[in-house]
Amino acid sequence: MLTLDKIYHASYVLKDVIRPTQLVRATGITDSCDVYLKPENLQITGSFKVRGSGYKISQLSAEEKERGVIACSAGNHAQGVALAATKYGIKSLICLPDGAPISKVEATKHYGAEVCMVPGVYDDAYNEALRLRDEKNYTFIHPFDDENVIAGQGTIGLEILNEMPDVDAVVAAIGGGGLLSGVACAIKNLNPNIKVYGVQAEGAPSMVESIKEGKPVRLDKVSTIADGIQVKEPGEHTFKYIQKYVDDIVTVSDDEIASAILALIESQKMVSEGAGAAPLAAVMFDKLPVKGKKVVCIVSGGNIDVTILNRVIKRGLLRSGRQQTLCIELQDKPGQLVAVSKIIADLGANVISVHHERAGEGSDVTAAYLRIVIETRNFEHVAQISEALTSAGFKLV
Repeated sequence: MLTLDKIYHASYVLKDVIRPTQLVRATGITDSCDVYLKPENLQITGSFKVRGSGYKISQLSAEEKERGVIACSAGNHAQGVALAATKYGIKSLICLPDGAPISKVEATKHYGAEVCMVPGVYDDAYNEALRLRDEKNYTFIHPFDDENVIAGQGTIGLEILNEMPDVDAVVAAIGGGGLLSGVACAIKNLNPNIKVYGVQAEGAPSMVESIKEGKPVRLDKVSTIADGIQVKEPGEHTFKYIQKYVDDIVTVSDDEIASAILALIESQKMVSEGAGAAPLAAVMFDKLPVKGKKVVCIVSGGNIDVTILNRVIKRGLLRSGRQQTLCIELQDKPGQLVAVSKIIADLGANVISVHHERAGEGSDVTAAYLRIVIETRNFEHVAQISEALTSAGFKLV
């Protein structure tokens, strides 16, 4: 049974395992409310997951510790289990799908775990972990649906209230629900007036659907750039606690998550993975009733693959009107490109790519297309440039 006493005990046990992460005021994010960040992306292993796995492993019996632990993860949970097991001198085996990013595989090994690469996807790795657990008699460390794991994650709630007792609302992402369950339990038991909100990706709304149905629901498929919360089915324990303690759950799109990642990089100099940026996305895009309130967003992790980060930044630029592609139909004669370039330059935009081609079938025989990518300030700036081009007689396609 999850109790406040257990969360306090987890906080005491984890003092020698985790790194303190103090609240950071996030200025320049939104004018609608006062935003603070709980930067768990700066935690050891780059994620909050070490809290839950650390407390769970600390509570194992001597016999269980002797046998060793096993886990299945494509990312943050793997590293948390590996570090915690090494800290307590316990053997750990992590099953990873063979498509997992090399950086995460190497990080898991670095923290002291033995890695077993399993052909297929996460579900295949999970099934192999259960098979090995039964064969070798390891202790399985569940990523979220375990009350000691949930208690470990709940220590974040205690820390927020210790540092900011007058907080009005706390926002956290939901994958399986371990983080939000623990945080909500801690906060609501200490101050029921504080609002606690959950955020899911639109492409993986398993907890949203479960709350609607009144029971845990398994989705057929999930798809989101926030891989840390790309979970098909929430846990039974986590569903129960979220149903009891959480005020509301909202969803955000991948474009909104990308914009939040970009905002964290630019305004806070903070790198977040998609799951970590989801709570901020919900606040930025007015998904929650927090106008004029003091709000803490939990940035749950910062382990984003560099190649994905590159794509996310580009998507965030497009979503915020910072980059735009224009396709212009023009007459294929000297001086046209100069005229277009002059309009763009006079309005303060920067050209980063130009592609010119003759028009195809169905267009004027003397026409050409100019595809041009520009860096802009915002959508108003894009509209200003578009209007200037059409006023000069150019046709935007």
